[in-house]
Amino acid sequence: MSNVIFIIIIVLLLIGFSVCFILFRRFYEKKLMHEVMHAQASEHIKSAFLDNISRTLRTPLKAILGYCNLIIEDSEEKMPREQIKEMATHISKNTEQLLGFVTQLMEMSNFEGSVFSFSCVQVNLAELMASYRRECLSFVKPDVSVRLKSDLSPHCKAFIDTHFMHELMMYLLKNASSQTSNGEISIAYSRERKGLKVIISYSGNGQTGLLNEDIFSFLQREDSLMLSTDTTSLGLSMCKTIIDSLGGDLEIDTENNGKKTVASFWFPCKITDIHKGLE
Repeated sequence: MSNVIFIIIIVLLLIGFSVCFILFRRFYEKKLMHEVMHAQASEHIKSAFLDNISRTLRTPLKAILGYCNLIIEDSEEKMPREQIKEMATHISKNTEQLLGFVTQLMEMSNFEGSVFSFSCVQVNLAELMASYRRECLSFVKPDVSVRLKSDLSPHCKAFIDTHFMHELMMYLLKNASSQTSNGEISIAYSRERKGLKVIISYSGNGQTGLLNEDIFSFLQREDSLMLSTDTTSLGLSMCKTIIDSLGGDLEIDTENNGKKTVASFWFPCKITDIHKGLE
């Protein structure tokens, strides 16, 4: 009898060990698959960006070299001041374009290194949003005001990735700033569907068509870098990728024939002390 019990115990232990082994194997296989997908996505971004940048950089570089050579060759013949000024203007314009490309390259490098990897910390939501407002005031036009509103307590706290939150807010606020020459940019935030909802309202065209594709498909386009030098299309594509990765929603609605735009995003996150100090 004791031998039978002993055998049953051994069998049960073996079954338990096998089940644990299978569960652990599935867990690490899923984790490995996630890392493989992450690596593939990173390589996808990098390849698309490098394919475009080598082609796109040639245009402003050739223009700068061409105008510089003309000034050098004709310097002894006393080129008219107006002509020199015109060439200098073209050089300045193409230099700004190159600087924009370098800025994009740095942004892509930072974004690629942390895509799909979030590190959430607890922050005071009112203080965080106030810091975004102050930063926005530094780059809006003189006749534009920035207003912040919320029905949440000033003591309200949220668990969010501050790095990605800053990127989201700055891209959207800079887009709003570029489209608003006078009036007001409004930033409203609230708790909705067990997450954080942020609404940015402003005058101007919100470029709603730029949200039809994420950053992966955006970078496949041959004109992607050219377009993103004078718009925030690259930034909006990054915003869409971040929000999609968080399981949230990003929307930009333009009303009154492009005279008013409402940009909003939502993503799930833990929010505490919602009404603290407001009773």
